[in-house]
Amino acid sequence: MGTRIGVAVMAVVFVLYIWLLGGRSIALIRTGIDTEVPVAVIMGATMIVFPLLGFWALGRELWFGWRGDRLAKQLGEEGLLPDEEVALRPSGGVVRADADALFPAYQRAVEDEPESWRAWFRLGVVYDAAGDRKRARAATRQAIRLARRG
Repeated sequence: MGTRIGVAVMAVVFVLYIWLLGGRSIALIRTGIDTEVPVAVIMGATMIVFPLLGFWALGRELWFGWRGDRLAKQLGEEGLLPDEEVALRPSGGVVRADADALFPAYQRAVEDEPESWRAWFRLGVVYDAAGDRKRARAATRQAIRLARRG
């Protein structure tokens, strides 16, 4: 629940930032039009791209999180979430040897069933537990794509 609250707070702060930036962009465009200064219009038009990109990125990340959460709940209900744990250092970092020992079984499951969203999602969970966020997100995206297909 704490993660969801954190995401909600960050989303609200980001939307406020985007709204303020969008407002400044429109004000700059209006000022440029009123004073016939084309540079102000060009700067305002250029600045308005950032709020649009921000809304797109925020929406994409929230959608990713929502879809991933739904898949995790479904796997949890089916009792198929990985239950192995990796050892942690006192600093909180993952002991790499323990994490590396988990991968072969989950990688093999993906190789055996490349169209199984469950196998891909489980691999993503193991990558995440090992601290490899890039691969975890890629595997989770693949799981979401496969789950959407059928």
